[in-house]
Amino acid sequence: MTIKSCIIDFLEYMEVEKGRALSSARNYDYYLRVFSTFAKKNNVENPEEITQDLVKNYRLALNRGQISSKVLSKTTQNYYLIALRAFLKYLRKKDIKTLAPEKIELAKTDERQIIFLEQKELDEILAAPEEKTIQGIRDKAILDLLFSTGLRVSELCSLRRDQVNLDRNEFSIKGKGGKVRVVFLDADARKSLKKYLSGRNDNSEWLFISYGHTNNQLKIENLKLKINHITPRSVQRMIQKYARKAGITKKVTPHVLRHSFATDLLMSGADLRSVQSLLGHSSVTTTQIYTHVTDKHLNEIHQAFHGLRNKKPRQENDGGESSSSQ
Repeated sequence: MTIKSCIIDFLEYMEVEKGRALSSARNYDYYLRVFSTFAKKNNVENPEEITQDLVKNYRLALNRGQISSKVLSKTTQNYYLIALRAFLKYLRKKDIKTLAPEKIELAKTDERQIIFLEQKELDEILAAPEEKTIQGIRDKAILDLLFSTGLRVSELCSLRRDQVNLDRNEFSIKGKGGKVRVVFLDADARKSLKKYLSGRNDNSEWLFISYGHTNNQLKIENLKLKINHITPRSVQRMIQKYARKAGITKKVTPHVLRHSFATDLLMSGADLRSVQSLLGHSSVTTTQIYTHVTDKHLNEIHQAFHGLRNKKPRQENDGGESSSSQ
């Protein structure tokens, strides 16, 4: 079997048996095709010919910008290596002789910086949509729902009407890797969704639909245009528009609202494991990226004890000398 044919088998395995999303399969396809091309240029076409020297040279090529038209960040380089490691793990599972996947170590990366909105910024962006049109009402519901639930933008766009029961404050969502979790609606999100859905006259199954440039639901119905769900890119543009309107200088994305959801919970005292479940993280290690910006306990320790020895009054005896000298 060649590396190329094994990659095809691996991608089918990822899609069917592992239940990975098509977008994930496409990413793995790209990363592994890059490796396959590199291996072929080095006269390696079979899995058993993959060696540590080949992988070392591949990593050097990634790092020196010889694979892409630009130098790749350490994080992006790791995406290529993660795909290769998963591929080798699959080959070993199928008893195909090749390099041990554990021999591929990921590059060390800088600690990820989390961007989130402060309370004032949150208040301003959530109040930014003008609810005079169905599109404005929809946008308000999207913003409230993102902050209330911490949904990924892809999860939000794929929501169907029958998934969300407004008589209850919770609903199930299928996230990355097909994992199902429960998310919860706060009062603002529930109110916004109810207002949006009550103004809808279409029969679309999607919770959030695209209005294109018409901004008029009746016109859509009269023209009998196909009603599609809103796309992640449209949500990104919408959020950027309202961030500018609110005067927020940070780059605000749907994921920034997800970060804001997590930091809000942790700053209010929620435990890390609960936040992990609400976000749908497979590992608590992923959730720990938020702790360095939300650890109020360390701030309290700093405020209570930093510089304390300089604040203590000197005790003097009757002779004017400090008591410590006696």
